[in-house]
Amino acid sequence: MTTNMIALVTGANKGIGLATARQLGARGMTVLVGARDAERGRAAERELRDGGADARFVPLDVTDAGSVARVAALVEQDYGRLDVLVNNAGVALGVAGPGLPSETDVNVLRQTYETNVVGVVAVTNALLPLLRRAAAARIVNVSSEVGSVALMTDPTSFLWPIASVPYPSSKTALNMVTAMYAKELRNTPVKVNAANPGYCATDLNGHSGFRTPEQGAEVSVHLATLPADGPTGRLWGFLADGDGAYGVLPW
Repeated sequence: MTTNMIALVTGANKGIGLATARQLGARGMTVLVGARDAERGRAAERELRDGGADARFVPLDVTDAGSVARVAALVEQDYGRLDVLVNNAGVALGVAGPGLPSETDVNVLRQTYETNVVGVVAVTNALLPLLRRAAAARIVNVSSEVGSVALMTDPTSFLWPIASVPYPSSKTALNMVTAMYAKELRNTPVKVNAANPGYCATDLNGHSGFRTPEQGAEVSVHLATLPADGPTGRLWGFLADGDGAYGVLPW
């Protein structure tokens, strides 16, 4: 078994996930590239390897119990532990227009939660025994500032105009999931935090974001490499204050 740190990034074939895998690989970690699409996953593996990373594509659909179980079995068999889990896979469905709550499509809501919330819990639970075997594992749940109830309900916030239910509420739920895992694992070396990459230009938003995927990935990589005295149970990341600073965001 390898003595390198082992990291699994879900949804790692493009965007922030791919950038996260690249940055973790640059730090010497073996990166498992989780992706639903085999062709894109293998292409990402090749790209990362060409850049010098020790990368390996692993088929993973976070909404498929069998797929999640197979990845856990693979990590168990080939590595025996997991040092970093970045729950990056996510969807943003039906976000065109103002997205008024009264116009919410409940099927879109279900699909969004299945990936953004249920999928995170499923993957985390399947891999937690392997994370516990690591010397000091890190779990990073990629969330968003739109999941902050405090920011979304502040009339002076730039987020105030957003009224959509599915994506923002799924990230609010993910924030609570993060807080609960951090509470369960508070007396262990495992740290669990939520990342706010900021509004990055990715397929998720039609590349309309003003930050790059690489900038967004910096947040997850920071939380994935926290020292022993680092925080747990926090929403941390980009602060849209005009100077590109990072910090703790309110739940």
